[in-house]
Amino acid sequence: MRHKIVAGNWKMHGSVAENRALLDAIVPDLAVVRDVDCVVCAPFPYLAQIQARLEGSRVMWGAQNVNDNSHGAFTGEVSTRMLLEFGCKYVIVGHSERRTLFGETDSMVASKLVAALNASLIPIVCLGETLTEREAGATEKVIDRQLSAILNAVQAEALSGVVIAYEPVWAIGTGKTASPEQAQAVHAAIRAQVARQDAAIARTLPILYGGSVKGSNAREVFGMPDIDGGLVGGASLVAKDFVEICRAAQV
Repeated sequence: MRHKIVAGNWKMHGSVAENRALLDAIVPDLAVVRDVDCVVCAPFPYLAQIQARLEGSRVMWGAQNVNDNSHGAFTGEVSTRMLLEFGCKYVIVGHSERRTLFGETDSMVASKLVAALNASLIPIVCLGETLTEREAGATEKVIDRQLSAILNAVQAEALSGVVIAYEPVWAIGTGKTASPEQAQAVHAAIRAQVARQDAAIARTLPILYGGSVKGSNAREVFGMPDIDGGLVGGASLVAKDFVEICRAAQV
């Protein structure tokens, strides 16, 4: 049975007061959720607050990005060592907004993946196509290219420490959602591509769906055979919704 994960990506949202209220609301309710890693990925300035509030709880935490260098003259960047000092277990790598807004290439994403693995962080590696690419019938070609960069950077067995997130760019923050069947088709293609290198790793690889998951659709989406949880954006900022999504991921 594959591990279930629901990770909330707060993006560039939050404040000390808002974070406190949100965490105070979700921690008690998530204490009874079983067999699911419930994770919040917060902006860098709030990691100390997140660590202080979540230590000892069932909720894990992580960061939204990382630099692939261990230290040096990289103003404005954050290293894996820094994330570990704040108790992070997970880190999002290659989110579509990093790719489209900040020019991260497939090779850059692969380098960040390697850095995270070397630091024993669990990278949540994002793959996904734009609306133009989907309408052109290029979804599988795009996913193949993005995933190949990862598979070329590490041995297949290293993927035992990796989480993949399929996030159709056209369904992020738009209110649009791929149908469960559309999402399942891409998840199955991702698993099949990994299986060509290592079938055993492919069977256990957690693949999350990251396209406007909500409490109202989570159970149906997570019911698909190759969908193992969600990378949740806006709904992770609403306590009731995030708790409902985490509950939906329970086996």
